[in-house]
Amino acid sequence: MTLSGRFVALLALGVVPVVALGAQTGTAYLALGGWVLLCLVLVALDLVLAASPRRVVLERRLPARVRLGADAASELYVTNTGRRTIRGTLRDAWEPSAGIDRSRTPIVVPSRERRRVVSTLTPWRRGERHVAEVTVRAWGPLHLGARQATLEAPGRIRVLPPFTSRKHLPSRLARLRELDGMTSVMLRGQGTEFDSLREYVRGDDVRSIDWRATARRHDPNGGRGARVMVRTWRPERDRRVIIVIDTARTSAARIDDEPRIDTAFESALLLGALASRAGDRVDLLAYDRAVRGRVQGASGPELLSRMVDVMAGIEPALIEMDWSAVPSQLAAITSQRSLVVLLTSIEAPGASRGLLSVLPQLTKRHTVVVASVTDPETLRATAERTDRESVYRAAAAERALLDVARVTSAIQRSGADVVTGSPADLPPALSDRYLALKAAGRL
Repeated sequence: MTLSGRFVALLALGVVPVVALGAQTGTAYLALGGWVLLCLVLVALDLVLAASPRRVVLERRLPARVRLGADAASELYVTNTGRRTIRGTLRDAWEPSAGIDRSRTPIVVPSRERRRVVSTLTPWRRGERHVAEVTVRAWGPLHLGARQATLEAPGRIRVLPPFTSRKHLPSRLARLRELDGMTSVMLRGQGTEFDSLREYVRGDDVRSIDWRATARRHDPNGGRGARVMVRTWRPERDRRVIIVIDTARTSAARIDDEPRIDTAFESALLLGALASRAGDRVDLLAYDRAVRGRVQGASGPELLSRMVDVMAGIEPALIEMDWSAVPSQLAAITSQRSLVVLLTSIEAPGASRGLLSVLPQLTKRHTVVVASVTDPETLRATAERTDRESVYRAAAAERALLDVARVTSAIQRSGADVVTGSPADLPPALSDRYLALKAAGRL
């Protein structure tokens, strides 16, 4: 049960006789008592005449998935199985991170009828967003009091990574087609896999001439003489790309108002989409001291669908990364030489010791790229030296950049490549490095 402001105002009117007749007279108190009794009788009558909210049947319809920041429609069907019309308010108890536009909605549901209540969800956190209950408040005809009940109406929606870096995919696919020779741009000598034979044209590398094919095409009676044939090459296909995402405590840091792990997801999605279109096999491993997510054996549209579905429920774990177990995890995925992309943090030399200790073991068997997001605020702080506070801040920023340079140099000495960039720049930079490795025949 709940009381309205109208009942409070009606009850406050009982002060009028007390003021008019005088506070010391018994008649004033008698009138006040009678007025309070009348108000209680009216609110009791109002509650009796109000429809029962427990005679409401709820049915919820939700989309299974929605991307972070996108809108999703939440439909709630309210059926009144009672004999009186329900006039009141419905409160849908979504958790705050679901981003519901309005949690309270006025409703009027006649007897034996059904109404639809539509709300818009705009989630601002990844993962499973849940709702368990709906509160229905039914007012009486005088609107003095209401009967209230909380009913079960469970629902959930899975919030996927936004994949905003997909805007870089068309330009990278165009470059990939250039490598494959599918456009008018001629890139000679790229890749190591034989593609086809064609006639020699001026400007071709003479080392690509196939003399046996030239001899077979020679027709002394045809009058055309010898036709020199050259081999064409294409970038390697059907290679393995293994993406390892560090989900330990360092991935929880916010860089440019975005969690580091979300930038890693964006980079992995863009690289996975590009490598899949290039004909390579992509595997994903999210790991700290336990496997938080794994995607294997998927290709094409299924790959991205499974990747975003796995990423949706992964949150950083406030523990240290166990780099010593990474080689065994990679060996369980494949035994062949692969491109291994490690999405982690290289800002602190102390936190990178485990990574540096295991890199020589990885680079012996695989081509390794270490990708890390950098804070653009650090670069901006180095240029601001107007007062004493900003000078100290600039000194700290310079020290942080020196630490990154030290770790980067140690990684490169171990035989691995390093890609760094801001949250907006890291995904395309990592894809560019993949294309460069593919063009150089290092996969």
